[in-house]
Amino acid sequence: MSAYAVGHLRNGSRHEDVLSYMERIQGTMDPFGGRFLVHGTGVEVYEGSWPGHLVIIEFPDLERARAWYESPAYQELVPLRTRHIEADIVLVPGVPAGYEAAHTAAAARRAAASAG
Repeated sequence: MSAYAVGHLRNGSRHEDVLSYMERIQGTMDPFGGRFLVHGTGVEVYEGSWPGHLVIIEFPDLERARAWYESPAYQELVPLRTRHIEADIVLVPGVPAGYEAAHTAAAARRAAASAG
């Protein structure tokens, strides 16, 4: 099941370190099957607020997403970004094919009924 590295980037600058980070990040993702789905784009806000940009990187599974983030190659790059850009970075598993939110709601209702 696919997993995603999601970054909410704010208050950044196009400092030379950031450009170097951007030039080198793909090489750290390739061994783990990572690919950009969204990279640094602004968003259309329909509810709430969203200052900054969004990055989404897809990996074949959560184990490879973790392995990429924790890899020495990527960790070497992290300071190039963190010195110049505020960010929240999360790793999140995707859902299986055929997933339906209604099934999750039904399971939550059953759990609540059996607990109460």
